[in-house]
Amino acid sequence: MTWLLILGFAISSSIDNFGVGLSYGVQKVRVPIVSNLLIAVICFIFSIVGIISGVWIAELLPGSWPDIVAFAVLSLIGIRIMMIAFRQQNRSRSSVLSEPEKMDFDKSSHISLGEALLLGVALSANALTNGVGAGLLELSAVAIAFSAAVGSYVTLWAGVELGNRLSNFHIGKMTVGQFGTFMSGIIILLIAITRLF
Repeated sequence: MTWLLILGFAISSSIDNFGVGLSYGVQKVRVPIVSNLLIAVICFIFSIVGIISGVWIAELLPGSWPDIVAFAVLSLIGIRIMMIAFRQQNRSRSSVLSEPEKMDFDKSSHISLGEALLLGVALSANALTNGVGAGLLELSAVAIAFSAAVGSYVTLWAGVELGNRLSNFHIGKMTVGQFGTFMSGIIILLIAITRLF
């Protein structure tokens, strides 16, 4: 069960990378290995910070309160992620952090280390909040952070590779990226529900 939870957190933390990768693939923007590694390292750091915060909160709470708070926090995160997916359907967002696929500032068709640094921060917000939930659940910090970092690298790479073929593919009214974001929220909600049983 523990490894399923870790896998769920890893998928949820990195699913946005896949959507961004798809966008890069469509635009013929390359993400060099070093830049992708930097993004994965940032994801690792954000996960660790979130987990440490979650563990600290759990130590302050008596009895079964860490499970109750974990359920509440993860439920809010899951619902928020699903709402983001629906908002992406209904309106376009202009913020750089909310549209990380526009991080190629110099229009060079590849992501430099400087651009990767900003992109890594933008993509690691989920890793930070998920890390807090994982810390409350007292899951292994190294396992969560490492799996999130690997997931970050693999999903961004896979997204870029598949971008050309899946760019116009829709699941219902959602693009593949939006559907991935929505499913990320569902996964977090399922993890939250496990805290009640």
